[in-house]
Amino acid sequence: MTKLLRGLAGLAGFLLLWEVVVQAGLVSKTFIPPPSVVLVTVGQLLGDGEFLRDVVATMLAWLIALAIAIAIGVPAGLLLGSIPALRTATAAIVEFLRPIPVTALVPLVLLVIGSGPDAKISLAVYASLWPIMFNTIYGMGEIDPVLMETARACGTSRFRMLSSVALPQTAPFVFTGVRLSATIALIAVVSVEFLAGSQLGLGSFVLVASTGSIRFDLVLAGTVVAGTLGYLINEGLEQLGKRFFRWSTVDREAIA
Repeated sequence: MTKLLRGLAGLAGFLLLWEVVVQAGLVSKTFIPPPSVVLVTVGQLLGDGEFLRDVVATMLAWLIALAIAIAIGVPAGLLLGSIPALRTATAAIVEFLRPIPVTALVPLVLLVIGSGPDAKISLAVYASLWPIMFNTIYGMGEIDPVLMETARACGTSRFRMLSSVALPQTAPFVFTGVRLSATIALIAVVSVEFLAGSQLGLGSFVLVASTGSIRFDLVLAGTVVAGTLGYLINEGLEQLGKRFFRWSTVDREAIA
């Protein structure tokens, strides 16, 4: 409760400062409307069916991308974490691909896939894959070797070891990777919607608002909604992680 109150106090202070700066004429109301205007616009948009359709399109693409990233990242992390030789052999390729920003790949993906939902989902998967995979690899390194040796001595197959021994032990690390990737995937989806000119989505809404009637209150309102969704996703996953992995200190140990 104390954390929540402090967060709300900080948000209220930021909105108050924003309102004072705009009302004092330090910035143009045309380009940066005050929060009193933006929040009213947000309320109006939440009753607009077309805007809600954009929100649903973004969240659906986000959910699909995150699910695919988990389906790829967890097995890949388990495999690379359990076979050092394979991890060494693929290290150069992984370290080459990982730093490439999603925005740099947008033109290539548009040429290959087009600007439909597949483009934003593919790029969101690419952006959100790495935290899940690397946290899984890190978790594999934290497993007590005795557990693995005992399972191996009992004749357990590699697949069974990874699924029944390694995966439960690395679950807190995997979950932390998922929490990190969840917000990354949302950022990627909205960014690609904006840059690729998608037909639906929050990014598309912001693009149209900024190039059509130039309603900057709509631009900021769409941005506020996207930020609120990101906050709710992160906070929800964080609380879920505290409930299921209360005993774990992974949030302090896992890597991004």
